[in-house]
Amino acid sequence: MLVLALALSLLIGVALGLLGGGGSILTLPILTYVVGMDAKAAIAASLFVVATTSAFGLIAHARAGRVRWRTGLIFGGAGMVGAYVGGRLAAYLPAKLLMVLFAMMMVATAVAMLRGRRQGAVTAVRELPVGKVLLEGVLVGVVTGIVGAGGGFLVVPALVLLGGLGMEAAVGTSLVVISMKSFAGFYGHLGHVSLDWKIMLLVTLAAVIGSFGGGALAGRIPPATLRKGFGIFVLVMAAFILSKELL
Repeated sequence: MLVLALALSLLIGVALGLLGGGGSILTLPILTYVVGMDAKAAIAASLFVVATTSAFGLIAHARAGRVRWRTGLIFGGAGMVGAYVGGRLAAYLPAKLLMVLFAMMMVATAVAMLRGRRQGAVTAVRELPVGKVLLEGVLVGVVTGIVGAGGGFLVVPALVLLGGLGMEAAVGTSLVVISMKSFAGFYGHLGHVSLDWKIMLLVTLAAVIGSFGGGALAGRIPPATLRKGFGIFVLVMAAFILSKELL
């Protein structure tokens, strides 16, 4: 099963490299149902995997000039606060509830991807609305910490709408945010979970390798096709998780 988990983990990095998000959607089910981790340990490990993979995936985007550091650091800093709080709160919530909440987040992600994003509807923002960015960062961070979702599908639209970024810059900048708040959420979980570091590091390594593949594929696959295919896959995974947890 470990070999299968590592093979599937390559897709985590590919998703992050191509979409600027979606990594946790794959990571948590892999760690829970393929590796066999306890749900709470899997959520914490998922945050570590996504944080590290996002940091490596960021390199290609930064070299290409697709990262807006000021916006990313402000949003990411607020997200770190929220993610740490969410990680601490997760200790008081039942594991089954956390998995159901995660599946609901998957459904929201799938719907957003299947609907697509409106092109050309965003006007340039001359001045960054710091207050709104901080508030949204904290809220997305809390979600990240509680359910182990990196929140890329929330971060990218927020960077477009609040930060006035184009889609390419939003995807690159989102990796800064995802990495920062996922590390903070992971730290918030450390006090109440027991982790298998060997498995976690192997999955992380496979995901990092996949992120370079995702970066190489960027621009070769039509974005609309990629989003729709991934959205359908996420819906199927959400249905699987809900069936395992509720039936």
